[in-house]
Amino acid sequence: MYAIHRQKIGMKRTQLYLDEEMARTLAALSRQKGTTVSDLVRESVRDKYMSRKEMDKVSLARQLSGIWRNRKDLRDIEGTIRRLRRGTRLRRFGLA
Repeated sequence: MYAIHRQKIGMKRTQLYLDEEMARTLAALSRQKGTTVSDLVRESVRDKYMSRKEMDKVSLARQLSGIWRNRKDLRDIEGTIRRLRRGTRLRRFGLA
């Protein structure tokens, strides 16, 4: 009836918690359409969040530019990077 066991190449498994009404609605729709609940969820995510008109990367980049401009802890970025790289990780693993 359903193509549940077909191999999904490039898919990542995830788990969702749905309230009873959502679960019943998706189960009924999947039976009506002859598909799986997983396919319905993927279709909904694709339609809602992955459509080209929704994803304007240029606009998003403009909104994010300068987001850390007022961070006082990152004024000396070279010093910060040097401190992070000078950590004890290599010594802890016996590599230094």
